Parts: sequence; C-alpha cells; structure tokens
Amino acid sequence: MPTLELPAGKTSAFVISFDFDAEEVWLAENPDNINRPGVLSQGTYGAKIGLGLVLDTLDHLGLPATFFTPGRVAERYPDQMREIVAHGHELGHHGYTHTSPTKLSKSEELDELLKGKAALEQFGVQVTGYRSPSWEVSQNTFDLLVQNGFEYSSSMMDDIKPYVHKAHKIVELPVQWMLDDAPYFWFSVGSDWNRTIRSSRDVEEIWREEFLGIHGLGGVTVLTMHPQFIGRPSRVAMLERFLTFVKSHEEVWIATAGDVARAVN
Repeated sequence: MPTLELPAGKTSAFVISFDFDAEEVWLAENPDNINRPGVLSQGTYGAKIGLGLVLDTLDHLGLPATFFTPGRVAERYPDQMREIVAHGHELGHHGYTHTSPTKLSKSEELDELLKGKAALEQFGVQVTGYRSPSWEVSQNTFDLLVQNGFEYSSSMMDDIKPYVHKAHKIVELPVQWMLDDAPYFWFSVGSDWNRTIRSSRDVEEIWREEFLGIHGLGGVTVLTMHPQFIGRPSRVAMLERFLTFVKSHEEVWIATAGDVARAVN
C-alpha cells in the first residue's frame, strides 16, 4: 500500500486550497445567470477583492497554497493568475467551465480537460493536479486524467489519508464538505432563501475540531475555500486565526497539494 512519506519531524499534512471559480460557478448553477449581472457580481468579488485579501493573508503567514481554477476564469482574469503564480502558489485544474463531468460525454469531458489545462499552462506552469467541479466525477474522469499526464486528483471523500487509485495509478487527496467554506457561506436567492449564513466563529470551531482529529490520526487535512466566500473581510480575519492555529502545530507539514501528492510512494 502506498503511504505518505512525511518530512522528518512531521506527523500529518495540511493543504490550503482555493477553488478560484469567479463567475463560472454561478453560470454552472444556472446558465440563465448570464443575464443576471447582480448574481454574477458575487463571483466577480472573488477576483476583484477576495483573491487579493487571501494572497495577502498567505504572504503574511508565509504559507503555500493551491488554486484550482477553471480555464475560463484564467482567460478572463490573466492578471490575477499571474499574481497567484508570482506569489509562488500552485495552479490546479478545475474544469474549463465549472461543468460537472457527469453532464458531459467522454469527448466533451476530454475537451474541457485539454482546454482548461492549456488555459492554465499559458502562465508558465506545469499543471499536474485536478479537482472536479462540484467534486463530481464520471466513469471516464480518471482514465482521462491518466491519459493526459495528471498526477493527482482532489475530488473524492472516501478517506482521510492520501491514496493511489487502484485502477488508475493516480494519487487522491481526499476532501470533505465540512472542510469547505461553501456549505457555510454560500447564499443565493430563489429556492435557497432558507439557507442560513453561518458565523465565522462557528466555522472556525468546526475546522479546528476536524483538523485536530485528522492530525491525530496522521492524515491530510485538505481545506477548500473560494475567494468569493472566504474573501469577505470578517472571514479573512478568521482564516488568518485558523491558519495561525494550524501553523502553531510544528509537527504539521503545510504544503501544496502537488507536494503532498508527490510524497505518496
């Protein structure tokens, strides 16, 4: 069984990741949102304000992160993409559009994969990691990833430790909704009015408890956030507190998703 080979003195791993979706997540939710600039402006905030606040926080703490980004977002916001790369962070694939692979034929999914990869690699990086939109995969997803040179995925919720897919020889960095900011902070009008926006304090408590649990079991904590959600001022302050708490555990290896994936042998 492949295992995670941690650096000397480290007993668990921690990945800070962001899904830089901007407007694409709202278009995937409902294509008619193309005609609703108010709705789309929520995603625009992530590119215009949220991303910069997040990058400042990471710089202040001296921590690396992985930004999974749809190809269309990379094409729409090249300056922001260059800024992410200039700060030394990793770029990961998150579709070309933010369309679930379960809604695509095999040829359509391949097209999304190739166009998204090309859109990211124009910024002078090699993209080896993939996170599926909405954490949904098709029967073709992992075959296509292997065939097109990807080394790892971060899309499944079936473990707390990294593993290698038996049939596809690709590393999986498991995720979980409770370590994602969207279930707590996502809000949209219409049928979702009954959603309650959680306080940052509540979310920080949940994240601390889960981190400590995974850390105690020697796993990998994969924190997943979105600049348009976590990038609100009060939430960025909470993120800094939480990451400072994680950083205070010297036996935790904080690394990019790619670095953790390459340590699975």
